[in-house]
Amino acid sequence: MRLTGERPLEGATPDSLLAFHDAGYREVIARLGTGRVLDVGCGMGDETVRLAGANREVVGVDYSPETALDAASSFGGADQWFLAMDGSELGFAPKAFDAVCSSHIIEHLSAPEAHVAELARVLRPDGDAFVITPNRPADFENPFHVYLFEPPELDSLLRVFFDEVEVLGLEGSTQLHADFAARRASGERLLRLDVLGLRKKLPRSWYVFGYERALPIVYDLLGTDRTGIGSGIDASHFFVTDSIESTTPGLFAIARSPRR
Repeated sequence: MRLTGERPLEGATPDSLLAFHDAGYREVIARLGTGRVLDVGCGMGDETVRLAGANREVVGVDYSPETALDAASSFGGADQWFLAMDGSELGFAPKAFDAVCSSHIIEHLSAPEAHVAELARVLRPDGDAFVITPNRPADFENPFHVYLFEPPELDSLLRVFFDEVEVLGLEGSTQLHADFAARRASGERLLRLDVLGLRKKLPRSWYVFGYERALPIVYDLLGTDRTGIGSGIDASHFFVTDSIESTTPGLFAIARSPRR
């Protein structure tokens, strides 16, 4: 798989972003019970397999058939399955899962309400849904992020489909914030080269096409010191908090009691 900016890749994506994903799954794992677990947007499956455990079956789904096949080839087994499926139209029966995880998926969808409706539909009445997404004020421009949330907005959307919702912050250490700030500064300097704002006037598909091809070149030009690749930042630099600031990198939501 090549680097496009849509999916995190070990050795190609900044360590802090890899850690962001790792920390989210860590928090999900800490709250999992037994039964069937669905991971929507499983990608290559390397995070999904972390959800496996005693008396637990895991199903990972991804919109890309090729990616789902690669995940199945690498990690499929007796209690772990990988399928190609649209996160807004899941091909499972109602109440099929004891827990569902949506990690860094909802921000990619132009109609996030359809995705949340599906999470609620396939979840059992006593199950838990976990939604992890960037905190809008702290996120940096990314053409793959089409719908970002602040805490009240995420809470409001989830409450349409669930009776119980808790939105927490996925906060970072001082070192993590320094890394984010440095990469943001580098990105903003590059964006200032687009003095006419042409990227926002192009059709989105053109912008994404250019972004996918420019990102690896930009990372090479900036070097590891400025991209944060090889910085050593890991999931231990993230923690969950009730206090969410505009600089808090991520949101970690837990939704229960799906509405029927």
